[in-house]
Amino acid sequence: DANGTFYEAGFGRRDLAAEIAMDPASVVWFASMTKIITSVAAMQLVEQGLLSLDGPIADILPGLANPQVMIGTQADGHPILRPARGSITLRQLLTHTAGFGYDLWNKEIAPVFKALGLPRVPDTAAQHARIPLLFDPGTQWNYSIATDLVGQAVATASGLDLAAYLENHILGPLGMKDCGFAMAPDQAARKARVHARQPDGSLAPINFMTGAPDAPARGGGGLHGTGRDYMRFLRMMLNGGSLDSAAILRPDTVAEMGRNQIGTVNGKGLRSVAPSSSADADFFPGMVQKWGLGFLINTERSAAGRSPGGLCWAGLGNTYYWIDPVRGVAGVLLTQSLPFADPRVLDVLWAFERAIYAAVD
Repeated sequence: DANGTFYEAGFGRRDLAAEIAMDPASVVWFASMTKIITSVAAMQLVEQGLLSLDGPIADILPGLANPQVMIGTQADGHPILRPARGSITLRQLLTHTAGFGYDLWNKEIAPVFKALGLPRVPDTAAQHARIPLLFDPGTQWNYSIATDLVGQAVATASGLDLAAYLENHILGPLGMKDCGFAMAPDQAARKARVHARQPDGSLAPINFMTGAPDAPARGGGGLHGTGRDYMRFLRMMLNGGSLDSAAILRPDTVAEMGRNQIGTVNGKGLRSVAPSSSADADFFPGMVQKWGLGFLINTERSAAGRSPGGLCWAGLGNTYYWIDPVRGVAGVLLTQSLPFADPRVLDVLWAFERAIYAAVD
């Protein structure tokens, strides 16, 4: 909760091939749990007037000045385009309503990227400028690479590369000492290996490298760290933007981040087109889902006991967090396994969450 961690534990092994125990000091790839940290960085710059939520993001990232919407594909896979109706804004990037996507959940993306000569996860502003949108900005919700662009905006507006900005303004002040894009040797020695679910239901280690010394600072998915690191970040959010002596955001900014920012547009479940990497994922089936400035909002009480207005998201390696501002609790569950949204891992997540609420009732 806001005052400290009242439960932490490690179970199983961080590497099945080496018989090494998983413990709270184990370093994991946070994957898309990076997104909310990058979003907080952007909101710091909004507070300072260096970024605007609703002005054209092309003022900061000129490559996004003339977005194009894909309305079909040619025989060779190249997209058929039309000019987008409206400009892309930071608010849309933070809420996944800008028109981008991910190839794991959008079947049309992979062939178009291949035709355009783009990598699966583009890294540079020049590459991002060539990505066609799937719809007009602000008209739909679609989980996406948009937070990578938020990271580029943070770097451009601040004059620092994203890794340095996060270390100087969030990770360092919060004492998240094992958190970063590239891992030091001590952290690499404690890193949990990524495993894959096998057809018989067992797990096996795979070669899935993250955190190399030259790893790009992707705002949407590049950070590594420990559960202890991440809980310090979540406690800061529960505390309205501060923790101990570190003031990260104003309380009104934190409150605004947790409000619905997509109006009548609704979030939706993720339908996988790459089952080895992700299962279908819908954390609140049948519930109206909204997005704040960086995370999913459940609009009703969840089956596990989370209050309406709870905030959450996850990472590809089956890492999950939630914040319950009403109850004043937060939690994180970290594994390193594929596919994402593995039903066995989700069963553990919901059981863990129910146990936390039972303990605080």
